[in-house]
Amino acid sequence: MSAHSQLNARLWADRPVLVWTVLVLAGALAIALGWYFRNGDTGNVGGMRGTDAATVFGVTLPDTTGRQQSIGQWKGKVLVVNFWATWCVPCRDEMPEFVKAQSEFGARGVQFVGIAVDDANKVRDFAAELGLNYPALIGGYGAIELSKSLGNRIGALPYTLFIDRAGRISRAHLGPLKPAELQSIIGQLI
Repeated sequence: MSAHSQLNARLWADRPVLVWTVLVLAGALAIALGWYFRNGDTGNVGGMRGTDAATVFGVTLPDTTGRQQSIGQWKGKVLVVNFWATWCVPCRDEMPEFVKAQSEFGARGVQFVGIAVDDANKVRDFAAELGLNYPALIGGYGAIELSKSLGNRIGALPYTLFIDRAGRISRAHLGPLKPAELQSIIGQLI
């Protein structure tokens, strides 16, 4: 064992109370977050329900080809704006359902838009792999700040906004959406 490893082992051995405190706090946080995502009212995250979506419609970001896209171009549709990243496993898991819903409801005025907290190359590769059928805009790490301004208090992913045809945020959802929940929300808005 190296001198550095021995020193680290000795430091932790001399602080058993600290070690246990850190472990207990980490476990409590994990349990609280798990309960929140499973049972919490994520339908109105940050009190966004009924809020005018002017901030969202004012956003212009590049797509995977570098072409600037204004989210305002989809005003008047039922808009589902999803903040995600290629490294976010729950994001990747829910996206096939978004692809299916875009195919099913697109002709009825529903438009999904993904805002990636990622770089264009990774998003382009993942979009091709998934067969993404809706726009993926590149927000980079600034997209987290944008999502926070739209009710995502903790800056976690995935975060999804549902905007009605009148341009109001009807629902904000933190965490992955279950397929039945997604279908229900869209059904209420179309």
